[in-house]
Amino acid sequence: MAKRDYYEVLGVEKTATDDELKKAYRKLSKKYHPDINKEPDAEDKFKEISEAFEVLSDSQKRAAYDQYGHASTDPNFGAGGFGGGGSFGGFEDIFESFFGGGSGRSSNPNAPRQGADLQYTLDLTFNEAIFGLEKNIRYNREDDCTTCNGTGAKPGTQPETCSKCHGSGTINVERQTPLGRMMSRQACDECNGTGKTIKEKCTTCHGEGRMVKSHSVKVNVPAGVEDGQQMRLAGQGEAGFNGGPYGDLYVVFRVEESPIFEREGSEIYYEQTVSFVQAALGDEIEVPTVHGRVKLKIPAGTQTGTSFRLKGKGATKLRGSGNGDQRVTVVIETPTDLNEDQKKALREFAVASGDKAVIEQEEGFFDKMKDAFSSGNKKKRK
Repeated sequence: MAKRDYYEVLGVEKTATDDELKKAYRKLSKKYHPDINKEPDAEDKFKEISEAFEVLSDSQKRAAYDQYGHASTDPNFGAGGFGGGGSFGGFEDIFESFFGGGSGRSSNPNAPRQGADLQYTLDLTFNEAIFGLEKNIRYNREDDCTTCNGTGAKPGTQPETCSKCHGSGTINVERQTPLGRMMSRQACDECNGTGKTIKEKCTTCHGEGRMVKSHSVKVNVPAGVEDGQQMRLAGQGEAGFNGGPYGDLYVVFRVEESPIFEREGSEIYYEQTVSFVQAALGDEIEVPTVHGRVKLKIPAGTQTGTSFRLKGKGATKLRGSGNGDQRVTVVIETPTDLNEDQKKALREFAVASGDKAVIEQEEGFFDKMKDAFSSGNKKKRK
């Protein structure tokens, strides 16, 4: 199935700003997170969303994607043809394929090559992402065979230069084409393009020179990471070829949602329910933060939807210093199931307030109070 346009995946325009991309990603990643959404296709959608954000949130990757589309995300993008070092790379390869050389370039099959990159998803709790920690992770990767040290040959022996291609890894083959008989170049069928042959293969890796092994590495998770962000660990990918360097490991963070807090960057949001009396007369209460419980003064006459700032009680700023703030939004609880004493007190309150008409219609009074509280509780946090 063809990949969807990354902008379409995130539901944004191609002119979307970085902030718009982040907001769209946060919204969709929460909706389709596999730990929350149990629909069969939720995990695939989550991966699609993460992939789109990873590309579009990087200015260089985004520019390449805008110009070349999904081709720019191919691991071989830039090696030749479009995006490569020369504007005629693709033509040279075609020319060489048909005419057996042309540009004069040759690829040495025994030249050192870097190993493949790998990706690992690391699950974090809400607090682990805020404060950071060290974690040891374990995963499988291709590594050099320890028996033959990556040669593929039985210990005490060495691979030999292929007698058919003389180590080049390719041979010229004459073919009949619509333009006549022409020479083309293809991988050597004797050595499978490696330029070497192994007479006595290693009994451990069976001549491959590589084996899948379990590998562990320590990850220093920085304080303040967010869901979907990633870290590059150089040299922790798969082993290179012919003595080439190891690939890299990309650790993608998947952060568990908090049951009571919401987070946007370094800012944390919390809703605190208070009674009508506390809001009217004022009170000092305790509220939870990621740093522990703290006291918060509720001034007399506080209205539902009022937001208070707890400075420095948010998450660690990933790019910068210090912490963000925590915003506490007050929600006034509507009284229900009033007893006679409570009703009497409210009647007296109405009289003291000069609202005698309300007393004449007691039921209407309570409905009015409930409607007022319910209306206030529907105000959105700013």
